[in-house]
Order: sequence, then structure tokens, then C-alpha cells
Amino acid sequence: MEMENATLLTEFILSGLIYQHKWHIPLFLVFLVIYFTTIVGNLVLIALVWNDPQLHIPMYLFLGSLAFVDACLSSAVTSKMLVNFFATNKMISFSECLIQIFFFGIGVTTECFLLAAMAYDRYVAICQPLLYPVIMTNRLCIRLLVLSFFGGLLNVTTHVGLIFRLTFCKYNIIHHFYCDIMPLFKISCTDPSINFLMVFIFAGSIQVFTILTVLVSYTLVLFTILKRKSVQGFRKAFSTCGAHLLSVPLYYGPLAFRYVRPGSAQADDQDMVDSLFYTIIIPLLNPIIYSLRNKKVIDSLVKMLKRIF
Repeated sequence: MEMENATLLTEFILSGLIYQHKWHIPLFLVFLVIYFTTIVGNLVLIALVWNDPQLHIPMYLFLGSLAFVDACLSSAVTSKMLVNFFATNKMISFSECLIQIFFFGIGVTTECFLLAAMAYDRYVAICQPLLYPVIMTNRLCIRLLVLSFFGGLLNVTTHVGLIFRLTFCKYNIIHHFYCDIMPLFKISCTDPSINFLMVFIFAGSIQVFTILTVLVSYTLVLFTILKRKSVQGFRKAFSTCGAHLLSVPLYYGPLAFRYVRPGSAQADDQDMVDSLFYTIIIPLLNPIIYSLRNKKVIDSLVKMLKRIF
């Protein structure tokens, strides 16, 4: 009887952000502007890397790939949230929920690997500048990009596959502004312990590996910069690496609290606040953080604007 009732729950309700009704339109406008700016900023960055031959080097190929992931991640989450601001019922079907989880999972995991690859690229460029063209070739860059996307695909496919072992027969309200696996586990009639364990193992392993790669790379970069005692070299290296170090804790911090922390004691509204950082804020900030302090990107943007206007 439980299994029969479980098949009836093929749709869920997204509770959305917790706010007073008077904030309905202001919040919609704020997130609409953020979404538009995010998409435009990342698409412009992709266009610059694609059209300018001078940017066809590993550093900017990683940057263009990061912009692509951020645009997809923002579209997978924010677009549905904007629609729900004016929806009479905030229903999402089980298949739509899985699709959103799939693209969200690929985006978040791939971005972790891309940040690690970008940190390694900066380590080779600053610590071994003479060997940089030999070590960090476009061929190696393409391999790292393929592995990053494959890692994201493998991770999310595992979790989506395990969702099919769950049944939903009592509650269909997901306390979130998008369909995420953690709140989905909470309303399952089937014991989701295996699912929680797999999320903890996969998310923990990926974050430990990528965070260690980032920390080790930038620690070595810092020691190399201090040894050279060159003010100009220090400013140039810190300008590049400082932008990366600003983005990394903003991204990894909320992500770690969301998927790696043991148990589920944190309140749903706090979970949503954490999610806002890596689904909406970071995709907006990345083009700004990585581009405005990069002279080649600015020069390429100026050239493109001159050709257009």
C-alpha cells in the first residue's frame, strides 16, 4: 500500500524563499537584474575568449569554461525561481526536479575541479615560468577540462541514479527555492541514509581534493613571490592570484556547510541562504573578479566594442 501511494506523488511544491508578501516584487526585480547581469557577463567573457586568438591559452580557456559553467548553473536555478515568483502554484514534476538536480550537480562539481585546475595553472605560470609553455600546453588544458566535466557528470549521475531508490508518499513540499537533493531526501518515505552517505563521501572527497590543490598551489605561489622580492612581480602575481583567492572561499565555504557537514541540524532557511552564494552570487561575481583586473581581457573587450560601435 505504501509503494502504491508513493507512485501518486509525481509532483512537488517548491516553498521558495521565506519572505513577506510586500517583498514580492522588489525581490523579483533584484534577482532578475542579477540573472540578466550574470548571463550577459559570462556570455561576453565566453565570446572574448572564443574570438580573440591571443586568449587561446590555458589560463583563458579555463576562464571561458568557468563562465560557461556559471551561465548554465545560474540558468538551471534562477530561471525557475523567477517563474515561481508569479506562479499560482509552485509545482515541479519529478522529471523536472531530476533535470534541475542533474544540471545543477554538473555545474557545481565541474566548477570545483575548474578552480583547482586554474590554481595549478597559476602555480606553473609563476613558480616555473620558463617551463610553463612546456608543462601547461593546450593539450593538457583540454584534458583537464574534459576530466573536470567528466567528474561533474560522474558525480551527479551517481546521485540521480540513487534517487530512484527513494519513494515519496507523505509530503511533497520541498523547502527550497530549487529542487535540491538534500531537502528531497528529507521528504522521502524510504530511508535515505545511503543517499546521505554517498553525498557525504562524494562531496567530501571532491572538496578535500580540490581545496588541497588550491591551497598547496597558492601557498607555493606565495613563497615564490616572497623569494623574488620584486615589487612589480609581486603586484602582478597578487593581482591574478588575489582574485582567485577571493572567489574560492566564497564558493567552497557555503558548499561545504551544505553538503559535507554531518547531520541535518541546520535550519532550512539557513540552507537557502548558503545556496544563494554558490548558485546566484558566485556566478555573478566570477566574471567581475576574474576579468576586471586582467589587462588582456580588458584590451580584448575594448577591441570588440570598437568593432561593434
